[in-house]
Amino acid sequence: MFSHIMIGGNDIAAAKSFYDAALGALGVEPGVIDPKGRCFYRTETGVFAISTPIDGNAASHGNGSTVGFLADSPEAANAWHTAGLANGGSTCEEPPGPRGDLYLAYLRDPSGNKICALHRMS
Repeated sequence: MFSHIMIGGNDIAAAKSFYDAALGALGVEPGVIDPKGRCFYRTETGVFAISTPIDGNAASHGNGSTVGFLADSPEAANAWHTAGLANGGSTCEEPPGPRGDLYLAYLRDPSGNKICALHRMS
């Protein structure tokens, strides 16, 4: 259904460092900065990107918005969470763990965007 997801970031270098570590824990290659200064992560299943806002205003998180990344296992979700915390992220929601048939780990990235690693346990 989706071709890509792009979020706003106030410091693309900090965002790249954060996402290289967090997404790297899920097996995603490091991001690539394009000539416009945007950072792109490309996989077989889609594209995730970070950009400073085109209108020149500061990036802000969407209240109620969450971007979810698939994790192959609970251990991968935990590694994603640990890598994110070590690279400028902050924890939010409940601690990583099972919720019904899902294993979820939530973070806020350096710009405050809420993100999640999700593993389907069934």
